[in-house]
Amino acid sequence: MLDQETRDRITSHIEQAREGIAQSLAKSDDPSRSVLLMAVSKTVGIEEVQAAIDAGVHDFGENRAQELQKKSAAYPNENWHFIGRIQTNKLKEIVGTACMIHSVSSIHVLDAIQKQAAKKDVVQKVLIEVNVSGEESKDGFVEADVEDALEHATELPNVEVCGFMTMAPLGELDVARQVFRRLREIRDKYKVLFVNSDNVKLTELSMGMTQDYTEAVEEGATVVRLGRSIFA
Repeated sequence: MLDQETRDRITSHIEQAREGIAQSLAKSDDPSRSVLLMAVSKTVGIEEVQAAIDAGVHDFGENRAQELQKKSAAYPNENWHFIGRIQTNKLKEIVGTACMIHSVSSIHVLDAIQKQAAKKDVVQKVLIEVNVSGEESKDGFVEADVEDALEHATELPNVEVCGFMTMAPLGELDVARQVFRRLREIRDKYKVLFVNSDNVKLTELSMGMTQDYTEAVEEGATVVRLGRSIFA
């Protein structure tokens, strides 16, 4: 049983995050847009998830297929996102369970998602991960390959590309801001080029975590992924 002090702390953290999002939106070029607060629940248990739900959060991020299955079964009315590195042999547990897969980093993964989604007769929403910073430690398409990935996706009827995701380098907020701004520019470019596509609808930008979400919101994020700042 989660003690009241912990529940109150989670509630307070969520309120602080919402205020941070609101303040950053007010500074942005598009203050009228909505920004989704996703609670990254990969390091916490069911009781902490319940506390976040009670505080008004309804979107959660998991990076392991088994935990995604477990928690989504416990809370089937909430929105469960997959945000981890994708192992194609785990996709049968992810596709159709995750409302959105944020970490599509190769055409091979796109094809594997299509295969599983077709088997389940669902349309799986995904985000294309872009390695804007060029760090070797990060997954994702390099910018030069993004258009080919989107073109390929137009041929996959059981996949809907909703936008892009990225992670910025840690500890360098000026660099992070540049990364977020560049991803927005990439999104804006291809949103125009693919405006007539049936299944490439580039509305979402999943970017910004605990250390840099305010910068991400100022630069156009529509989804922020917060773990430590909510549950720690």
